[in-house]
Amino acid sequence: MDKISLRAEIRRRKATYSFKERAHLSRKVIDRLWQDPHWQQAQTVLLYHSLPDEVGTHDLIRRAAAAGKRMLLPVVDGDDLELREYQDEGSLEEGAFHIQEPTGPAVTDLSAIDLAVIPGVAFTPDGRRLGRGRGYYDRLLARLTRQPALARVPYLIGVCWPFQLVEDIPTEAHDISMNRVIT
Repeated sequence: MDKISLRAEIRRRKATYSFKERAHLSRKVIDRLWQDPHWQQAQTVLLYHSLPDEVGTHDLIRRAAAAGKRMLLPVVDGDDLELREYQDEGSLEEGAFHIQEPTGPAVTDLSAIDLAVIPGVAFTPDGRRLGRGRGYYDRLLARLTRQPALARVPYLIGVCWPFQLVEDIPTEAHDISMNRVIT
């Protein structure tokens, strides 16, 4: 199946679940993530402020920050994502694509990131990812994993609902796979 068809299939699958059902599934995914050893050991985490059609992360962001983790969230900056530190809900404002984004200064030390939790339209069990098609996360993942100046590369976890896990995703040379996928 090509990428366009796969995106359409996942949209169709999402539509069969109510908001309440997706919220229930999100809690299960987040509970598994919270128990993951990489999550537990991470001090600086890149996460995302979820849209309604993504695994919900709003409570996780607040909970992790309260537990002392440094939380970084992406902010759309032209064709790229820059990272900013989450302070609290009051420091968020609506940005591109109606996503709540932190308002503080950009974080430039990417080697400080221990763990990156990445959304996707679909994932394969071995970590291949299909995004929305604009390449924002592809460019960010390249900066996180392929920069020679980085002291270390973060562990990458893709999160999705079980119905977003597929057997195959067409990949290209620039695609970066996750170390693990949690459903």
